[in-house]
Amino acid sequence: KYFFIRNLETMSIEELPSKYLMHKIKCKRSPNTVKRTAFSICYYMKYMAEKEMELTEVYQLDYEKQTEHFVEFLYWLKAGNHTEQTSGEKKCPNEGTCNAYLKDVFRFYLFIEAEYEQYGSLKTLSYNQIIEEHRGRTAKENQIITILQACTNRRDQLLLLMLAETGYRIGELLGVKYVKDIDYRNHMIRVCFREDNENEARAKNAEYRSAKISNDTFEFLMDYLAKYRKIMGENIGKPLRVDSVYDMLDRMEKKTGVKITPHMLRHYFANMRKQAGWELEMISQALGHKHLDTTIKYLD
Repeated sequence: KYFFIRNLETMSIEELPSKYLMHKIKCKRSPNTVKRTAFSICYYMKYMAEKEMELTEVYQLDYEKQTEHFVEFLYWLKAGNHTEQTSGEKKCPNEGTCNAYLKDVFRFYLFIEAEYEQYGSLKTLSYNQIIEEHRGRTAKENQIITILQACTNRRDQLLLLMLAETGYRIGELLGVKYVKDIDYRNHMIRVCFREDNENEARAKNAEYRSAKISNDTFEFLMDYLAKYRKIMGENIGKPLRVDSVYDMLDRMEKKTGVKITPHMLRHYFANMRKQAGWELEMISQALGHKHLDTTIKYLD
């Protein structure tokens, strides 16, 4: 599957960003990651269109003007100008989401610099110079219990338990195959990189890891496989998609007033392991991080 960005006025394909998305696919990034990147770049190009600027014109700005340009883009995002709501109300993203969009744009500019040396390099291409430090929120145990009690679907309860106990990314867990990736003797769940999962779930960075789940959650998993999968009707045996998980969590938030995301459960996993006495290197390896600095940001 490939992604491209089209100009809706001229109906022409935008070459630079589309070439970058192709590059992401060739680098084995997951379809969900590429899709998020595509949206980030689309938002930025909309911002540029409003300013009547071309991508390459940013290189001609001095350091101060470049910094101002990207700061204005952040405020533009925060004001909800990137989306058009049918209700007329703008959806204003939080700081973490805005940071992620800008980070994608910076990666895009790095690609341009690598491919087209004649443009030079951005004078202000430093993430920390523009964005304030962002630490993701950690799910609390009482919040997880509240969501678990509100779930009417055994599959959703099992999913939340396994996310909290493995620290896996949502794409990693949704890529688990019951036949191949579960060590039933040792209660281990394996992450295996595949490109052919029906739900497009994929391990990040072509990783392979394992995580042990508790005896209670393992018994819950066995009970689900033995009984509850049979009542899924036409969906039996079909893998869950990432969008469906977020839809479920949105419903739970409306029902309970408690917001939980898969990423917040990764933070929960990290902090629980810290309390259990794990060394930082062990937590980092379990989370699949390349750098310890990333792991430190997960810890309260």
